[in-house]
Amino acid sequence: MTTWRDEYPFESRYLTIPGLNSTATSPQARIHYIDQSTSLNPSQTILCVHGNPTWSFYYRSIVSRFQSTTRVVAVDNLGCGLSDKPANYDYCLRNHTSNLIHLIDQLDLKHILLVVHDWGGAIGLGAAIARSDRVDKLTILNTAAFVPPYIPRRIAACRIPVLGSLAIRYANAFAWTATFMAVDRLKKMPVDTKAGLLFPYQTPADRVAIDRFVQDIPMRKSHRTWEVLTQLEQSLPTLAKKPATLVWGMKDWCFRPECLDRLSLLLPQAKVQKLEDVGHYVMEEAPTEVGDAIQDLLNTKV
Repeated sequence: MTTWRDEYPFESRYLTIPGLNSTATSPQARIHYIDQSTSLNPSQTILCVHGNPTWSFYYRSIVSRFQSTTRVVAVDNLGCGLSDKPANYDYCLRNHTSNLIHLIDQLDLKHILLVVHDWGGAIGLGAAIARSDRVDKLTILNTAAFVPPYIPRRIAACRIPVLGSLAIRYANAFAWTATFMAVDRLKKMPVDTKAGLLFPYQTPADRVAIDRFVQDIPMRKSHRTWEVLTQLEQSLPTLAKKPATLVWGMKDWCFRPECLDRLSLLLPQAKVQKLEDVGHYVMEEAPTEVGDAIQDLLNTKV
């Protein structure tokens, strides 16, 4: 009998992230990543950055498809996936972005084709701006890299003080519900896929970053991430000369088509591929279409 592990047979690697706050149980934590390539000298690197509440498992089809010709790296943001989950870490966009930049530098990643989704968009694109000389191309799935123009009611409900955190952390009301709320083409999430997506988030302690991601959505200018997202949006045009493809699930109730339109204005060079029957979990519903878009970009000269 197969399990989700059969779909994710990759070697785990870890990178230490220094500089946790002094009140943390440990002054350091590790982020988990996979780094796969059977090619002797790959000329390009695919770097995959997930959002909330997924992890590197979400990109398993990309790793499997491209590892024979390209170096493929997929990271678990701190608090997510198989990364450490310190309880009192300062989980915020600025720190997640810094952690990704640290990974890019420590692994000396070059000629990167960046693949991002959900919160991975803001994290990954922020890192791409900071390390523009290392990032050549972009594949962007349903995401936003600006202050949210709206807050879906389902997300807003998870931000209700105390009750929202209790629901996310003790009832698993975010990761579990996403396995059926985030798809449209798939009428039902396959059992092994659902098990894989949920595996790292078994206990309330495991779900700390899921909760903090939700809390990090800025709803007013006084929120610290409001300014980070504002600066990110203002800086996105610096990436406008890089080959890019926006692959969008048009049935996504979270990152609706207006987010696609806004990103298209900021990155006018980007090709747009609309998937009319796909929801938020684009990689789960349309792995072939995303993979084909990545292959086209790999073949594009810069």
